[in-house]
Amino acid sequence: MKNFKILYTEDDETLAFLTKDNLEQNNYEVIHCSDGKSGLENFKKEEFDICIFDIMMPKMDGFELATEIRKTNTDIPIIFLSAKILKEDRLKGLRLGADDYLVKPFSIEELLLKIEIFLKRSQKNNVVENSVYEIGKYQFDYKNFFLFNEDEKISLTQREAELLKLFFDNKNMVLKREKILSALWGNDDYFMGRSLDVFISRLRKMLINEKEIAIENIHGVGFRFKM
Repeated sequence: MKNFKILYTEDDETLAFLTKDNLEQNNYEVIHCSDGKSGLENFKKEEFDICIFDIMMPKMDGFELATEIRKTNTDIPIIFLSAKILKEDRLKGLRLGADDYLVKPFSIEELLLKIEIFLKRSQKNNVVENSVYEIGKYQFDYKNFFLFNEDEKISLTQREAELLKLFFDNKNMVLKREKILSALWGNDDYFMGRSLDVFISRLRKMLINEKEIAIENIHGVGFRFKM
């Protein structure tokens, strides 16, 4: 059985040792870097299955690191682990393309569960047959996370692609918030609800020129993908 490889960046030596040790005890291969610059260098040299980044690091912070990685890889799952607790920091991380954001001190059990969920989704996406859907003037390549037409090509994160596919599969129907949150995150707590709003806002911007397409907010219920 394959041992999944994790790129882990953390400048706190004690926390890094404890987290790395727990991950390795659960059969993950962990490459640890103490700053963002070395994290990016390792990412360019090796193949990883998931990334776990601290934010406040020397040389290059976690936000910068995630931005650089998303320029070349839109599908690898990224989890932030940070002491930055402000809502603005969490939303910034998600806007940069992160899949999740855990606040320190975090539960190692929760981190392991998140890793397992994201890896399963990644592996599932890797074996899905190539499927391209028409959304207005765009072609939606769900497998490779792209929206494209003759004039442009828009990269999606894995979470954005999953959300758009869920909307497409239920087009013109009302989807309750709880159903969307359960399908994408496995729960519907307050923070995940805020995260959903960020991803919906990003999809709306991508489709802003499609006059026949809209993601309608059904107050108190959920959303309808109209096309």
